[in-house]
Amino acid sequence: MNQIEKNLYLINERINNSCKIYERKKSEINLVAVSKKVEELRIIQAINAGCTIFGENYIKEAKEKWPKIKEQYPQIKLHFIGHLQSNKAKEAAHLFDCIETLDSENLVKNLSKECIKQNKQIECFIQVNIGEEEQKGGIDPSQIKEFIEFCHLQNNINITGLMCIPPAQKYASPYFALLAKIANKNNIAKISMGMSEDFEQAIALNSTHIRLGTAIFGKR
Repeated sequence: MNQIEKNLYLINERINNSCKIYERKKSEINLVAVSKKVEELRIIQAINAGCTIFGENYIKEAKEKWPKIKEQYPQIKLHFIGHLQSNKAKEAAHLFDCIETLDSENLVKNLSKECIKQNKQIECFIQVNIGEEEQKGGIDPSQIKEFIEFCHLQNNINITGLMCIPPAQKYASPYFALLAKIANKNNIAKISMGMSEDFEQAIALNSTHIRLGTAIFGKR
């Protein structure tokens, strides 16, 4: 058993325990393996250990790694979880199965145009600036309803989820609870929240997608 297999075994034990404690179904929890700065060999080890969804932060890096991997493993779903510039919409639409970080009308428009050109409907999450931090991307919580309505007017953009990154050095649970409340209010089924250090808190508060990098692959 290699280190990635060992890490995933322990993570799955923790997910199972959290599901029992918080009365969640394991099938409701999607593990997104964050593979930025992880080489192909170790990504394939994670695939062989059962990972089916991967998250990347950078278009350039994803272009270098993933076409070859997805040719070999076509069942794998690839999520974009970094800041996406509007001028990268064409490449993002081509490479990814889901964009988790919609955060501007301009990005949505560009992505919609590219999806039409590529004849592809893409799953999207809206990034919520849950802590209302000036330095972070995302839509202000008070503007989510309006932004969802704008997205629904665009072709080939399928809003299925909300995503957030809580403020650093703060207890995450209140922010996770707020995102879950916003999702419920707007009839959004999927919630991407929780990373290596706080995913159990996220599971407790109805996360459907947890984004784990360090816990799986170790420090970069």
